[in-house]
Formats: sequence, C-alpha cells, structure tokens
Amino acid sequence: MADLVGAWHSAARSRAGTPRGRHIGGRARLRGLLGVGGLLVLIAAAVLLPSLGELDQSKVNYGTRLLAPSTAHPFGTDANGADLLLRSFAGLRVSLLVAALCAAISTVLGSLFGAISGALGGWPDRLLMRLVDTVNAVPHLLLGIVIVALFRGNLWAVVASIALTHWTTVARIVRAEVLSLRERPFIDAAISGGSSRARILRRHLLPAIVGQAAISAVLLLPHAVWHETALSFLGLGLPPHLASIGNILTEARRAVLLGSWWVVVFPSVLLVLTTLATSGLAAGWRDRLVPRRRSELAL
Repeated sequence: MADLVGAWHSAARSRAGTPRGRHIGGRARLRGLLGVGGLLVLIAAAVLLPSLGELDQSKVNYGTRLLAPSTAHPFGTDANGADLLLRSFAGLRVSLLVAALCAAISTVLGSLFGAISGALGGWPDRLLMRLVDTVNAVPHLLLGIVIVALFRGNLWAVVASIALTHWTTVARIVRAEVLSLRERPFIDAAISGGSSRARILRRHLLPAIVGQAAISAVLLLPHAVWHETALSFLGLGLPPHLASIGNILTEARRAVLLGSWWVVVFPSVLLVLTTLATSGLAAGWRDRLVPRRRSELAL
C-alpha cells in the first residue's frame, strides 16, 4: 500500500510538470491576478469616488430624481436625486468595511477554537465540536436577526451578528488542518524533545495554519457582504443614513415599480463583481499555498 501511495505522489509530481499541469497552474495564477486586480480597483473606487460629490441623503433634489443613466450620471440618480454612481460606491465602502471586520473576527475566533480543539484532542475536542454543531444547527440569518433586533440600528450589533454566526466554518477547516499536522514527523520530533502541547501549538501549529486561516478570511468577505446586505434589506441592518448596498436596495424597491431599473441593477452588479473578484483571489491564493492541489488536478 505504501508503494502504491508513493507511486501515486510521484506520478502527481511528474504530471505537474507536463503542459497540462503547467496550464492548470497558469490558469490559477491568472485567476488570482484578475481577482486581486478587480478587488483593488473596486476598493480604490469605493474609497475615492464618494469624495467627488455630495451625498447628503437628508436633502432631496426634485429636479434630478430618478434620472436614467447618462453622461452626467453614468448610473443614473436615486429617489432623492443623488448620483447613484457615487452613492453605490459609498455603499460598497461601508459594506466592505463591515464585512472586513466580520471576517477578521470570525477568522480569529474560528482559528483559536479549531487550533485548540485539534491540538488538545480528547474531551476538549468533543466539547468544542459540539459547540460548533450547536451554532450550526441554528440558521445563520435567523440567529443574526435575533441579535440585531436586540440592538437595532447599532453598527456593532450587525458586526457581532455576522461574526458570531460564521466562525464555525473556519473552526472546522483549521481543526482539520491541525489534525493533519499532528501526524507530521516534525511534531513527533518536538514531542520527543519534551515540548509541551502549549508550546507545540504556539511554535508549530499556529504558524502553519496561517495560510488556511487567511484563505478562510478572504472567502468570508463576500459572504459577510451578502449577509449585511440581507439584514439591511430587511430593515434590520445598518442605520438608514449609512449608504450600504443593502440600504440602497431597500430604498430602490419603490423606484423599480416606477420603471427605474437602474437603481437596483447597478448596486447589484457591484455586489456580484465584488464576490467574483474575491472568489478569484481566494482560488489563486489557495492554489499558490497548496501547490499539491495543482498536481492532483493534473492527474
């Protein structure tokens, strides 16, 4: 059996150097570069564009309400007469900021729980995994609505509702990685040298899972954006004066009935483009950190 496994890995390494293997690796790099480029462009536009115009939603300009896309207003205008291009990117900036906070908190919590669970094993592992199962048993959106409803209109309540319901996926990924690392020879050598579990966790396991945790954080980013959008669309998310994507879509519901399709289409396109760019970045990063995957795909 060992000979068979060794032969399989040798074949994978040899196939990785074939034209097909190089093509898969090149495609992964291209996807990663496109994801990075697209995300950087969206972030730069979200930071810079809103400063070019007036976005005070307390003012209503009846002369420019619900204008169709034109040279002066490429995305058209919303029901208050504000330029939809500027407001959409301002909303994207708020949504990305909230999503980044949620992804960071979820990744830290999930990494700590997963690393401790995988490193200790035994009853601590079983206890922590039952906690993960309990959180997963409750629909995330429903639990998020309950948390936000207790502190309605609070930015940190929205962050907490998303972060505290999405750390479990990271915990499972990190735990699986730690369980795999525990079987490596350098861990056996550290144990033979008298290292304690805490030292092994701090010096060997945590640095080794940084890559997987980073990928998880990137993948959580678009999910958090969509989650925040859903909460704001239901009227339970960010305060109305913050131009998040969810709030923009909520305000656009009446305008769509009047035939103003652009107030929904353009913010939604920005949301989809952010998701695609982030997914491309995560896929390219994953293939770069885990090159063995390219070898397996080439078989």
